[in-house]
Amino acid sequence: MRSLAFSLVLFLFGVGFVNAAAPNSSVFLEDFTTTEVRDAIRAGKTTIIIPIGGTEQSGPHIALGKHNVRGKILAEKIATQLGNALVAPILAYVPQGNFAPPTSHMRWAGTITVSDAAFKGILEGAAESFKVHGFTNIVFIGEHGGYQTQVKELAVKLNKMWKKDGKARAHFIAEYYRAGQTAYLQALKANGITDKQIGVHAGTADTSLMLATDASLVRRERFAQALKEGAAGGVTGDPTPASAALGQLGVQVIVEQTLAAIRAAVSAR
Repeated sequence: MRSLAFSLVLFLFGVGFVNAAAPNSSVFLEDFTTTEVRDAIRAGKTTIIIPIGGTEQSGPHIALGKHNVRGKILAEKIATQLGNALVAPILAYVPQGNFAPPTSHMRWAGTITVSDAAFKGILEGAAESFKVHGFTNIVFIGEHGGYQTQVKELAVKLNKMWKKDGKARAHFIAEYYRAGQTAYLQALKANGITDKQIGVHAGTADTSLMLATDASLVRRERFAQALKEGAAGGVTGDPTPASAALGQLGVQVIVEQTLAAIRAAVSAR
């Protein structure tokens, strides 16, 4: 009996040791220890994706964290398929309008805005940090249309700064946002959704994409309210035809086109 008990202890110790030594299967940087990040870079994971979200109103039916949750989920899919990439913590604080008087999304409760300088400063600091640690391709993808130009300008600035040592490159991937505004909308139209229903904010397109990524952030019981209030309630479009199946059309084209763009950008280096 004593021998059996001793064997069981050894077995459980062995299982624990194997689990503790198992490589991290996550692609999220924040799930790694510092030594795991170091070892991942040495093993070839030299691309880091910096997803940019934003905390903004999306009417009465979509939670404020829409861009942050969606961006993290899509970035995970992209990094997993790349195979050599990790995902940095998503940036939830972005320019969303002025304070006094409130403009853009700041006109509705819960939206958070920061200055352009603060926004660019955080991204620049993150990129410089990753370069120091050995990442050679720093990739920016952004959920929100308002800061696309700023991120592009930052990538150009970083590449000018880094050109001399040639250790890293910054890549602004416009296709991530563009795919959601072009190919995804074309797919919705092919499924009978009208331009009016699609809208430009919190309509069928936006709501479906959220249902496909994290349905817990969508309040179906408030679709009628969103449609009734319209622009006065922060909504441009009609969420009532939205479904996870329609949203999957967006997930597919965004991931596919972003993957192709990242591979092309890295290859062009």
